[in-house]
Amino acid sequence: MKKTLLLIVSPVLLLVLLFVFVPQHFASSTAHTTSEAAFAPKVKPLKDVATLPEANTEVYASLIDYAMSLRGTPYVWAGETPDGFDCSGFITHVYGKYDVALPHSSRMQAEEGINVPLEEARPGDLLIFTGTNPDVREPGHVGIVITAPEEDTVSFVHASSNGGVKVSQVEGTRYEIRFLEARRVL
Repeated sequence: MKKTLLLIVSPVLLLVLLFVFVPQHFASSTAHTTSEAAFAPKVKPLKDVATLPEANTEVYASLIDYAMSLRGTPYVWAGETPDGFDCSGFITHVYGKYDVALPHSSRMQAEEGINVPLEEARPGDLLIFTGTNPDVREPGHVGIVITAPEEDTVSFVHASSNGGVKVSQVEGTRYEIRFLEARRVL
């Protein structure tokens, strides 16, 4: 009988002690309805858009002038001198004249600088395209913007395997479907 009484009284005594000694805010029904604001981060979120530096128009103009002076230079696979360029070698050479070291690879150049929307591209930015097969959506060609989009089309200078260093347009050409992104490296 003592065991039965102890088995009945123990749980009751435990409940009474818990009720008396547990703080009321834990026992209230609102304790489990915390608002999402309680878990909000205490830091400001990052903006969705990159902060783009102001254009140094003198440097851009000089870079474009130099790149344009190389028009007519023949295409040479793996070339990066005025004797002959491939597309990424042309970029490496032109930017190198302005102390901007870029790798001699369109795939690696596509990782340099910051991504900018084509509508915000400005002269001096890089345009990254697929290789000749637009279905393979990987960097395979690169050029330098020479006219901004507000002029209805984006023109660029590049070393093409079909014609060497020349000027082409994005819109209305095969380059439009090959376009991947614009990169700002200056």
